[in-house]
Amino acid sequence: MDAAAAAGVNKRKRLDEAAPTAGAGELDLSAADAVEVLDLRAAKRLLLAFERRLRDNLEARMKYPDDPARFADSEIALHAEADRLRLLAGAPELFPDLVPLGLASSLASLLTHDNADLAAAAASLLADLTDSDDPDDLASVQALADALVDANALDLLVHNLSRFSEADPDEAEAVHNTLAVLENLLDLRPHLADKVCDGTKLLRWLLSRVKVREFDANKQYASEILAILLQNSPANQKRLGQINGVDGLLQAVAMYKSRDPKTSDEEEMLENLFDCLCCVLMPPENKERFVKAEGVELMIIIMKQKKLAYSSAIRTLDFAMTRFPPACERFVDVLGLKTAFAAFMGKACKQPSSFPFPALLQMIHSIPVNKKNKKESYQEELEERIISLIASLFGGITKGSRRMRLLAKFIENECEKIDRLMEFYTRYSERVREEIERLDSLDLEDLEMDDDERYNRKLEAGLYTLQLIALILGHIWHSGNSQMRARVELLLRQNKLTKKDVKDILEEYHDNIGDLDGPEEKERAQARTKEIIAAL
Repeated sequence: MDAAAAAGVNKRKRLDEAAPTAGAGELDLSAADAVEVLDLRAAKRLLLAFERRLRDNLEARMKYPDDPARFADSEIALHAEADRLRLLAGAPELFPDLVPLGLASSLASLLTHDNADLAAAAASLLADLTDSDDPDDLASVQALADALVDANALDLLVHNLSRFSEADPDEAEAVHNTLAVLENLLDLRPHLADKVCDGTKLLRWLLSRVKVREFDANKQYASEILAILLQNSPANQKRLGQINGVDGLLQAVAMYKSRDPKTSDEEEMLENLFDCLCCVLMPPENKERFVKAEGVELMIIIMKQKKLAYSSAIRTLDFAMTRFPPACERFVDVLGLKTAFAAFMGKACKQPSSFPFPALLQMIHSIPVNKKNKKESYQEELEERIISLIASLFGGITKGSRRMRLLAKFIENECEKIDRLMEFYTRYSERVREEIERLDSLDLEDLEMDDDERYNRKLEAGLYTLQLIALILGHIWHSGNSQMRARVELLLRQNKLTKKDVKDILEEYHDNIGDLDGPEEKERAQARTKEIIAAL
């Protein structure tokens, strides 16, 4: 196979732009035909030539530190050799043989070069060398990644983010390439997410970068890297909270409380920022920081504005209020119930007078879609999020005047919200029933599907949302209000259902409550569910 083709279109373009002219007696690998015959011997010669140019330049700099003219030629030659090393991107299978010869350590040393252009060239080169989508090359590229980590490349890359000035277009591109290297290393070795944040100031740099008001490609990339670092790392979620990250992320999303992103890239960045917010809200101490920073109030403002971030604001509130009563209490105190139940009733997507198109059509672009059309997919996701939010409110507010205000929402307007809740119940129970019938029709022995996998399939079909709806119904019944109970019983009869159907769903929910939040929280959740089941 053509090694140049394997390196990718972007890499090939850079090769064409930077192909040097070989000197007398040097291996000419700049020609397209020569790339096809790149082998270990040729790769070693490339690396040795690069190391020789690097050594010559360092010696010249040490000998004439105050006379740049005396080492300028050596830096031009070094830059050319670095560009020639880009050919290795087309032959990653050679990395394990080149690493012991100093490939990673030499490139890491170039990152520290006093000439920012050469440090930028190193970042660009590393972005190419560590980027591979071919599973056959994975082990080889991982070998290079491990060697780069051993050569302290993570620290050097993060240091260079602050070193480069993005006011210079070339150095702004160097920042982008540096972020690309970090992304590639995290993809190759996910465990580095904790290591790089523990030993460097990467989280601080990313946080400061996403808080910049002007949007550009590097701000988008910074939001993406930050989301990756937070996604599966409780340690990083706590670290970001400790450096005032919750408030910083709120400042970043607040820029969009009354306006929409202008491009699809800016939309993606905004979604990344909300992903970061939801991740950082996993630790309880960050939920507290969120409430103190008036995050609840900001999310309600965003919901009222009905802009693109509407659904993301609901999701963020749900994360903040899950198993954290103070957030639920604040939500009720700042009059969030009216806004939440407007969404619950499907009244949140009216067309604002200042827009020529419905707000829904402007918001759906950021919601991933599969076979469903955008409008259906957005509406379904919005429903599931608002149902989860209301379930969180019932779980967080167990007594007092706030509880009465929450329950009163289901009485007003002739119990219209109970009608809406039963509409959701019948729809999701039908989806789950269809999935159960589909699973029953399959040969489970051939699929090797155990009970856990079967349960997960049902959850994906809508069982989790159905369980939350059943929980809300249970809370309503548990309140003892005769008007609400009568309405629930009437609607159950009209749909040929009984309280036992609701109890069965809650029993299955009770039996599958996990201990992700610890055994004590599991016991509390099961006890609350048992109490609701008993009331039914």
